[in-house]
Amino acid sequence: MPSVGFTGPYDLKTLYARKHNPWVDFTNVPAKVNMPFTSFPKDYSKLPTVSFVIPNLNHDIHDGTIKEADDWLKTNMAGYVEWAIKHNSIFILTWDEDDMSAKNKIPTIMVGQKIKHQAYMTKTNHYNMLRTIEDFYGLPALGNSKNVTPINVWK
Repeated sequence: MPSVGFTGPYDLKTLYARKHNPWVDFTNVPAKVNMPFTSFPKDYSKLPTVSFVIPNLNHDIHDGTIKEADDWLKTNMAGYVEWAIKHNSIFILTWDEDDMSAKNKIPTIMVGQKIKHQAYMTKTNHYNMLRTIEDFYGLPALGNSKNVTPINVWK
């Protein structure tokens, strides 16, 4: 993201595509909390309860290579992943592509202190992912997440 509260569709300098940041359109999310990655704290305890990191098009494998994305992820998120494992936090990495075929698979990786380390072959969607996060925080289920089962990842 090129600047705080960026709402443009695309930034040529940073290769950032706003289309991957839908909450910029939420009227109850202040623009000032929609921040560029340069604001991501080195002290992870300063992060808000829920944070999203949206890489640019080179680092999310849309336009770049798998190696570029993997290198970016290692450089920028490995520290947080290690911190999450020790501080009762969760790191969730998910891809957003759908080829609209019955065989399409969209991987999601979850790492955290209370998450069982194993492969899950569970079909996920926005609702059961939300329900899993709500359960982690002991929150009531919202909207359609009330009608789904959370993903059984907890130790």
